[in-house]
Amino acid sequence: MMIYAHRGARGYTPENTMAAFQKALELKVDGIELDVQMTKDGELVICHDHTIDRTSNGSGWIRDFTLQELQQFDFGSWYGESFVGIKIATFIEFFTWYVKTPLYLNIEIKNGPVIYEGIEEKLVHIMKTIAPKDFDLYGRLNISSFYHPSLCKIKELDNHFKTGVLFSCYPVDVLSFIKQTNADYLHSHWYYLDAKWIKIAHDAGIGVNSYTVNTLEEFNFVKKLNIQGIFSDYPDCWLKR
Repeated sequence: MMIYAHRGARGYTPENTMAAFQKALELKVDGIELDVQMTKDGELVICHDHTIDRTSNGSGWIRDFTLQELQQFDFGSWYGESFVGIKIATFIEFFTWYVKTPLYLNIEIKNGPVIYEGIEEKLVHIMKTIAPKDFDLYGRLNISSFYHPSLCKIKELDNHFKTGVLFSCYPVDVLSFIKQTNADYLHSHWYYLDAKWIKIAHDAGIGVNSYTVNTLEEFNFVKKLNIQGIFSDYPDCWLKR
């Protein structure tokens, strides 16, 4: 079972920052999960919330700032004094670093309720431009979203990319998510995992990943279900279990 550092190693560092991603690499996890949004001037940045209120010393919606304006804010001091001065990470900055690591990657497109027109095209363009020729672009990363039209768009742009349907419910027909999006994975909250629908997915050749697994009770529950991967704020806790 793959262990992904959720928003980087957010249990130990300010989430979705280069410090968090570097920490995940140091912990020797299997992969990183992160969130991508778009600025007012069309730049891709890494942040979970649609506003910067919780994770910076600023306030407002990401869509209303240019990249230069966002870079004036501190995205580390809220977490601790040792992280003062950390800037918001751009996807270009991250991906340039990432392709030199052995890590796998899950990119969540944060469309909805804010809809970023063209974010899928920009994401694919950046990855194809930066990735070295010998980099396994289609085998090393997965693109997920709660906004399922984004997954359809990714497949339309390049159907070799692996995609994952994010959801937080108990599905009546779990394969309907796949039929609608042509996705390769189902990404369920751990609470809604069930052996019956997981078997249906596996029998259809569909992988299952789960979020956000942070306690031993949650991990033991998920481990019994033989899924492909989990996202955790404390990924190092599960590496040898």
